[in-house]
Amino acid sequence: MTPASAPGLGEADRRQVDDVVDAVRRVLGDDLVAVYLYGSATSSGLRPESDLDLLAVVRSPLGHRVRPLLDAVLVRSGRRHGLRPVELTVVVADRVRPWRYPPPRELQYGEWLRAGLETYDPAAGGPAPWGGPDDPDLACLVTQVLLDGVALVGPPAELVLDPVPLADLRHAVADGVPGLLADLADDTRNVLLTLARILATLRTDRIWSKDAAAAQVADDVPAHLRPLLELAAAAYRGEADDDWAPLLDDAQRLAGHLASLVGTARAGGR
Repeated sequence: MTPASAPGLGEADRRQVDDVVDAVRRVLGDDLVAVYLYGSATSSGLRPESDLDLLAVVRSPLGHRVRPLLDAVLVRSGRRHGLRPVELTVVVADRVRPWRYPPPRELQYGEWLRAGLETYDPAAGGPAPWGGPDDPDLACLVTQVLLDGVALVGPPAELVLDPVPLADLRHAVADGVPGLLADLADDTRNVLLTLARILATLRTDRIWSKDAAAAQVADDVPAHLRPLLELAAAAYRGEADDDWAPLLDDAQRLAGHLASLVGTARAGGR
């Protein structure tokens, strides 16, 4: 299959996906098992602010290939290059199949990591800016790939990845809440919508698009905070501009309320 198989993927998006995949293949060579396009590009359709989400599966740890791979993606991602942001996650095949929780991640690139990656000096020590090896969120990612992913390189996802048990998916979405709350000031819209998606997933055992999740949980949000959730969803769809600086106090209240509902849903309540 090709990027053209994905609904809502325009010509510029197809060219960008092709370019990123070609670069990944050049760096990883025969060690590359598969590359999958997933997320909104293959499910609900790309929004103006959507990333291009890619999962690469490799046979062996990246080792010295980490820096060349990151360098290849850095110049093919982000608004500064007139392109969509790319989120590239890399996993080692025999570390995610058989499935275990939390699963180990080899590498993840996203635009939120750009500044740290551009200045990272491994000789100076300290943790790598792409995070630690165990990544609960991979349970959500693998589930999305198996549901809607398009194989751009290699076999279909069900031949490479194991299905994620529902209990692990529920753990994964809830385990992400503390990290989201810590990022609220810097990434307000995404944090609010992701909290809504976590809540909707725990209540329905399915993964929603961010704006659909906001609509799904809106009735449980206090009336005076509901316009903030609606603003986040509208901005995600490209229908509104959002400046969160003057709204941050209420955004914190909304995030706290959603996190509390997540805790209740995780414990088995509504």
